[in-house]
Amino acid sequence: MLNAILMMTVVAALMGLILGIAGKVFYVQPDEREEAVTAMLPGYNCGGCGFPGCSGLAAALVNKELDTVICKPCKADMKAKIVEYLANTPGPDGTTIKVKA
Repeated sequence: MLNAILMMTVVAALMGLILGIAGKVFYVQPDEREEAVTAMLPGYNCGGCGFPGCSGLAAALVNKELDTVICKPCKADMKAKIVEYLANTPGPDGTTIKVKA
């Protein structure tokens, strides 16, 4: 019985160490622009743009799937603010995004 407990402890410690190292080695820096663009959108989550809510539209803009802010309830001044933000804020890779309002 003691032998089984000892083996399980060793295996658990080894797996924890492997997972800890893998978490550091394979860490992907998140793109904070997606969260910022989501905050600039109206937050109605209406789906009028064809994406599942405002976060889906923000992800599409940041991932360069769209070249236009197509949010229907978003006012023109907020669309301009999003365009300016994406044009002036580089992502983790150092690139900016050009979109139209």
